Amino acid sequence: MTKARPSAAHDMEELAVHLAGWIESTIEGSGGVGAVVGVSGGVDSAVAAALCKRAFPHHSLALVMPCASDPGDIDDAHLVAHHFGIASCTIDLTPTFERFAEALHVSCAELPADDRPTTANVKPRLRMTTLYAFANHLDYRVVGTGNASELAVGYFTKYGDGAVDLLPLGGITKTTVLELARHLGVPERVVDKPPSAGLWAGQTDEDELGFSYAELDAHLAGRPGPHADEIERRVAASRHKRESAPIAPPLAG
Repeated sequence: MTKARPSAAHDMEELAVHLAGWIESTIEGSGGVGAVVGVSGGVDSAVAAALCKRAFPHHSLALVMPCASDPGDIDDAHLVAHHFGIASCTIDLTPTFERFAEALHVSCAELPADDRPTTANVKPRLRMTTLYAFANHLDYRVVGTGNASELAVGYFTKYGDGAVDLLPLGGITKTTVLELARHLGVPERVVDKPPSAGLWAGQTDEDELGFSYAELDAHLAGRPGPHADEIERRVAASRHKRESAPIAPPLAG
């Protein structure tokens, strides 16, 4: 008799159990007692938060960190925390960001006033600092939200959202994250919204990248599409973001 193939729901539950267990064992193996995750209102952070709640039902914390953010994203972040019953704390980084950005432009004439990407990347670095402040205080570990698709092309801020203790979604693509989100019961409006890093008003991942996650994931699976050259260029250009800082060898002799 032919063995029946497990259902998609079974596959997703198996993945959820695996990732939650990995979060628990990795954090406990490092001496940590819980998990802290930044919840942005997007699908990746929602999935990461749900998995943290499974791993540490009583020792997980969601930080909502608006930083000149879309109010809708803040509402969605609170919705996710409430939906999964994960303890949350909101820290408004907007005043800090605005003062810091002003100081940069006042003190450095070489930084043009319209250098939006440079200024925007300050936001995830402020969030990283905030996450680690809580992690240090609670003896938790910072759980990242990056997925394999973003990591492959360097779509994250170095020492910002890329500076974490563990990446439970780092081995699965955006396509799989969306499937897992639906299985876990992430609110539909969060799953269906256009992916965005929230770096500036109206910004979306796919507009900034110049190709869709569907095409990127197909490329990573060995099915290149019309933007194959641009994807490979981004992979090569972002290699430094995925590697540890090089250490100079000792002087011989």
